[in-house]
Formats: sequence, C-alpha cells, structure tokens
Amino acid sequence: MQRLAKRTVCALTVTLLVVAIGPAPAQSQQDFPSRTVRMIVPLTAGSSADILARRLAQKMNETWGQPVVVENRPGAGTTLGAGVVAKAAPDGYTLLINSAAFAASAAIYPKLPYDPIKDFTPVSQIALAPIVVVVAPSLGAKSVRDLVALAKQKPGQITFGSAGVGSSTHFAGEQLKLAAGVNVVHVPYKGPPEALLDTMTGRIQYAVAPLVPALPFIKDGKLLALGVTTVRRSPVLPDVPTIAEAGVPNYEYEDWWGAFAPAQTPPAAIDKLNREMARILRLPDVNKQMLNNGEEARPSATDEFTKFVRVKVEMARDVATRAGIRAE
Repeated sequence: MQRLAKRTVCALTVTLLVVAIGPAPAQSQQDFPSRTVRMIVPLTAGSSADILARRLAQKMNETWGQPVVVENRPGAGTTLGAGVVAKAAPDGYTLLINSAAFAASAAIYPKLPYDPIKDFTPVSQIALAPIVVVVAPSLGAKSVRDLVALAKQKPGQITFGSAGVGSSTHFAGEQLKLAAGVNVVHVPYKGPPEALLDTMTGRIQYAVAPLVPALPFIKDGKLLALGVTTVRRSPVLPDVPTIAEAGVPNYEYEDWWGAFAPAQTPPAAIDKLNREMARILRLPDVNKQMLNNGEEARPSATDEFTKFVRVKVEMARDVATRAGIRAE
C-alpha cells in the first residue's frame, strides 16, 4: 500500500508539473507584450522612418501600457541596424522600421550580414510616398516629354541629382533613365537639399527628390514639378501628372516604409503587432500627420507585405544590375 501511495503521489506531482508548464508558451504569447518593445530604425533621427516609428511607438505605448522605444542605428546603407534585428531573439520585442532602402541595400551590397528574405518576418507595410522629378524653370522643359527629348538631343550631357548612391531617389532616377531610354549622368549628393539647390542654380539639369523637401521650392516657383513616380497622382500635388501619364508608359516607383521582425517570431506576436499597426495607421490624426509629410498610410496583411518585399527586392536587384549601381 505504501509503495502504491508513493507511486500515486509521484504520478500526481508529474501531472501537476506538466499542467503548470504546458500552457506557459501560449500564455506568454497571449500576454504579449509584457515588457519593453524596441523599434530599431537604421536611419538618422528626423528621417521619415524615424518619424513614422516614433508615431507608432507613442500610440502602442498608450494602448499596451508597455514602453515602446525607438533606437536609431544608422550606418552602412541601413544594413547596420537591420543586422541587429536579424540577430535579435525572435520573440516580437525587437522590430525593424525601414524604408525602401531595405530593398536597395539587398541589391547593392554584395555581402550582407543577413539574408533579406530568410532572416526577417515582414509584419506590415506602414506607408508609401511619391518621389518627384523637378527642374528649374530656366531649363525650358515644361513636361517629362520635354525633359526626355532634351536628354535624347544631348546624350551624356544632362545630369540629375539624388540623395546619394543607393538611395530611393537614385533608384527612381535610374529606373526612369532605363524606362525612357536616355543617356543621363547621375550626380550623388549627401541629401535632397543639396540636390535641389544645385537644380535651382543650374549646376545640374534635374533632381529626383522626396516630395516634402521639394514642396516649398515648387510652391515658390523656384522649381517646376514635372511628374511624380507613383502609379497615382499625389493628393499634395493633384495637378502634377504621374510620370507614366507624362510620357513614360508603365513607369512606377514608390518610396515605402515597413515593419519587420526576426525570422521565426511567433505568429501570435506578429498578428498582434500587425493588428495594432493597422489600427494606428487608420486613426484620423495619424493620417493627417502623414499626409502633411506627403505620405499615405498603407497598412497591409503580413502575407501581402511579404510578397511586396520579395517583389521590391527583385526589382531593386534588376535595376542595380542594369544600371551598374554598387555600394561605395
């Protein structure tokens, strides 16, 4: 009897341990987040990615009651910060908020510290924005057709400025060059302001720039907007045609931002992050702030964003190969 009683007690103890331990992983996922969430931005403070990340972080903090902190880790064409996230624990507590530079870096760096497809789980797209092609009124080109015609008349003599080698504006410009079949020379700058200034003064013939830094000069008449790169016109510049409308059929390029988690992050955590980001991006005040920055909120399902990222990486690699873009 004593032996039977001991066996019964042992069996009961094991059963209780299994019951106690078994549900723990599911419970931890259900309670996510239960501590600080880090958003790694591989770009400088004040960049569009940084502003978007901080906007999301603030709203998440208010909803979850847990700290959501933004850390800027710029460097090496955004690969430094992306590498930090790729190597982080796959638990949903470390996220990457990146721009179209995610695809550009995958295209121009021969040896990345991560695999852009295998080492991340895309969570959601956040936003997209057009890029604008601008010229000085003194150039005489009043449309994209005029600019293309001028470039064909003077092969190798027309220059365009971007925010730097491998930037979204560089890729947009090279893609336009390929689509229009023109021989123009790329001039990289440290950022959009320098390229816009040299366009105004005539040192270069046109600039491919983000919408927001170009807007004041467009409104003042110092620069003429010839076209936006997206498939639809921008609500900020409704009278400016898309480049496809303006004479380069099938041309499209969009600047975009999205959220990524390390590969193998639990689906429950990804789902909760995705739903919370979608909720925030649909808030009227958030939409208004983004529109003021020339951005359009674009929440997406995880599988939809995964397909989007794969396509963008493939497209960037194709453009980089054809245009000979390499990291400096």
